[in-house]
Amino acid sequence: MVFSKKLGVAAAALMAFAGTAQAQELPGTMVWTSYDVGSAGYAEASAIADAFGKEYGTRVRIQPSGSGIGRLQPLLQGRADYAFLATEAFFLGEGAYDFATPDWGPHQLRAVAGRPAGITLIAAGDAGIETVEDARGKRIAFVAGNPSVNVKCEAILAFGGLTLDDVEVITFPTYSAAMSSMTRNESDATCTTPTTSQLYELAESPRGIHYAPLQADNEQGWDQLLKVLPIMSPSDEDVAAGLAEGETAKMAAYRYPVITTTSDKGADEVYAFIKALDETFDMYKDGTAAMSRWTLERSGKPAIDIPFHEGAVRYLEEIGVWTEEDEAWNQQRQARMDALTEAWDSFKAENGELSEEAFAEAWMARRGEVLASLN
Repeated sequence: MVFSKKLGVAAAALMAFAGTAQAQELPGTMVWTSYDVGSAGYAEASAIADAFGKEYGTRVRIQPSGSGIGRLQPLLQGRADYAFLATEAFFLGEGAYDFATPDWGPHQLRAVAGRPAGITLIAAGDAGIETVEDARGKRIAFVAGNPSVNVKCEAILAFGGLTLDDVEVITFPTYSAAMSSMTRNESDATCTTPTTSQLYELAESPRGIHYAPLQADNEQGWDQLLKVLPIMSPSDEDVAAGLAEGETAKMAAYRYPVITTTSDKGADEVYAFIKALDETFDMYKDGTAAMSRWTLERSGKPAIDIPFHEGAVRYLEEIGVWTEEDEAWNQQRQARMDALTEAWDSFKAENGELSEEAFAEAWMARRGEVLASLN
């Protein structure tokens, strides 16, 4: 009996130690990057960081930046652990747009999770923009160095049969400046997630707010949109600045923020992160109007901008969220990324003498060839 009691005490001690070790799986400190202060991404990263601190004692420092490059460089240089990104995750994974330069090119990024988000052409209520087609000749706010916002806007304009030549593009130095420009009457419309704080200010301003609809049954509009950016789908949104309770707005769905890391991030580290994201959900789900969408049944599923990290997949499998279809999607997405990074290595070696503009143009053509070969 004495021996049994000793075994019981030892077992209890081991269990206590295991519990302590589990609680210490997250590092004591982390650095995350996000959109700048006032954005939905910053607010959500802050709410999750606060939950991690309260539950695990992890101190998180968030580095906000108004440009995709500013959010990505710390991650790629090892100065940040995770980045709360928008579509720049897709662009860098493909070496597209601003990243089609000798200094960038395709990178092996991985997703941990990313909540669904709505987007459409969001106009000041007095701008006379009822539909996307009505944006012809209007002032549209773009963000310098931010293909994530700009290319989505280009795609949404294409839904209405418009190109950038059909509107007056006004470029602002930061995301925050662009989003608040309608309230200051410096622009008429922009494209972003409808829960950004500046839009609530617009909705309460004398100008008011209006969401140009992207109807799901407009096949021509969607064909034109997806030719520009093939990562969105129709979505009915019921959480948006100035939207009355019970109403919905016809938008497009993409993933924002996408919690992103690099392919060489340890699987155990990412497993611990997504597990903490899941276990603290009840602590942060009410942090903003859209944070309930971080449940892994929604944020841990394809389609998303880049492949899911193996550590995330392991946890998603354990909790029964990950399916065979999800795994097939992930492998296909990984094969696409592998093909582009392989093509980039040979392309860069052969075209290093080109000017940056000529290099980017030639690479985008080569990228198109690689993607066509995968179909």
